[in-house]
Amino acid sequence: MSSFLGMDVKTAGSELEPKSGTVVAIDGPAGAGKSTLARELARRLGLPYVNTGMMYRALAKRALARGVDPDDPTGLASLIEGNRFSLGRSASYGEELMIDGEPPADSLSSLEVESIVSRVARHAAVRTLMRREQRHLGVGGSVMEGRDIGTVVFPDADLKIYLSAEPVVRAQRRETERGGGGDVAEAVARRDEQDARTNPLEPAWDAHVLDTTELARQEVLAEAMRLFEARAKDSRSGGGSA
Repeated sequence: MSSFLGMDVKTAGSELEPKSGTVVAIDGPAGAGKSTLARELARRLGLPYVNTGMMYRALAKRALARGVDPDDPTGLASLIEGNRFSLGRSASYGEELMIDGEPPADSLSSLEVESIVSRVARHAAVRTLMRREQRHLGVGGSVMEGRDIGTVVFPDADLKIYLSAEPVVRAQRRETERGGGGDVAEAVARRDEQDARTNPLEPAWDAHVLDTTELARQEVLAEAMRLFEARAKDSRSGGGSA
């Protein structure tokens, strides 16, 4: 699928790897429904699905295994080279993120990883390296989810969607996804608190903000498809960016 925009963008003085395919950026906090939407939207559009949160989780898991302090940016940056990130075809979801040649493992969603991933991801050196990897994975076309996709990784995304939801609803969704109890809700609350201090969330200025608190997943998907189709129509008629 070709890009709507096909433009070169420079951010903070450095040229981004040129985008050649259509990119949909989906940002928002944990439990807002990013993965559910991004995975299904990618399937509908025939685009690779990239969950950037799993990339940071893979780094956090490696840090735990190697005994690297999550507050040591130099040590963490050195570990990134040990993780091989690529795109590959899975039996369940089509083309998606692969970590060391395999789909993201369930262990990346463990409470142990959850407890340090915000500390791992907060370092500028780590995020710079990860953003470069993420950009490289997605430039040919993708539906990419994360926290700063529309603002930093793909400021030139063809469509930007920011999902939000009330904290209690987000915690309930995480519990349902992971089959956990109150510890999951506490983990989400801690993650929100850590992120607010170290990596605050901000929607891109041109993002479409969707509050999913009272929406079923099919309603969120339907709205995302409507936005995508409207964006494609607008692009064909010579309209501006999303």
